[in-house]
Amino acid sequence: MVKAIELHGLTKTYGSARGLVGLSLTVERGEVFGYLGPNGAGKSTTIRLMLDLIRPTAGTAAVLGMDPRADAVALHARLGYLAGDFIAPGRQRVGAALRFLAALRGGAGADRIDGLCERLELDQGKQIAALSKGNRQKVGLVQAFMHEPELLILDEPTSGLDPLAQQIFLEMVGEAAAAGQTVFMSSHIMSEVEAVADRVAIIREGRLVALDTVAGLRADAVREVEVGFTGPIEAAEFVMLPGVSDVQVEANTLRCRVTGSPDALLRALAGHRVAGLLVTEPALEDLFHSYYTGEADAA
Repeated sequence: MVKAIELHGLTKTYGSARGLVGLSLTVERGEVFGYLGPNGAGKSTTIRLMLDLIRPTAGTAAVLGMDPRADAVALHARLGYLAGDFIAPGRQRVGAALRFLAALRGGAGADRIDGLCERLELDQGKQIAALSKGNRQKVGLVQAFMHEPELLILDEPTSGLDPLAQQIFLEMVGEAAAAGQTVFMSSHIMSEVEAVADRVAIIREGRLVALDTVAGLRADAVREVEVGFTGPIEAAEFVMLPGVSDVQVEANTLRCRVTGSPDALLRALAGHRVAGLLVTEPALEDLFHSYYTGEADAA
């Protein structure tokens, strides 16, 4: 089956500045793909290259099996796109703007405008210029989702949204994936990506540094472990265990950090009476920061 997105060695330079360096990745059909990185890491550059809004310095991109440049018109008809800096004509009213965009697609999605606006609590009678940033973002979400495209490309989609609208957006992403649509979602908000993404890519200074499922990223992550025992223990028993570090013993409590498999620690614990066990899993945000700050090796 043709992949939703295939990027090979994609590179973009701006004179002496580097925007993207040798990016290679694939996104499967029906997948929710999270694309993480701070501002300036190259997320928007990647999206603009996939849409032929800018041209690559080197490398290739295929979207839905099509060439973004040669097949631009046919390709864009099959996409839903929300730009990171979404702008709509300020004089238009919300409903009129959305119906105009639907008309440009031959009417596709016009029948879903009312339902989506009601769901997002978006007043169709208001002028776009009078909307708050969050409500302008809702207009962008409606126009991206309303025609049920094969592929949704969303650049910082929750920018300006309140927590309730963010939750509704995540529900919309889940429903799109359940219907077989593919979602490529760029963000610097790790928690929202963790909630819906099948796989996550982390980009740092224009380079891909990690690509895996959230569970896969966590497999080699550091976990904080606290174990309570019914009697006293010796720290020396745990200090040399594979994958175990920062061992601290206070009275009947062991605190340590575990990287990778906890098998060695569990075998050592089996020789004692354990009163309590607490393992703190790293959040995706912690994993992201470890890759971005260079505390983890590039994948």
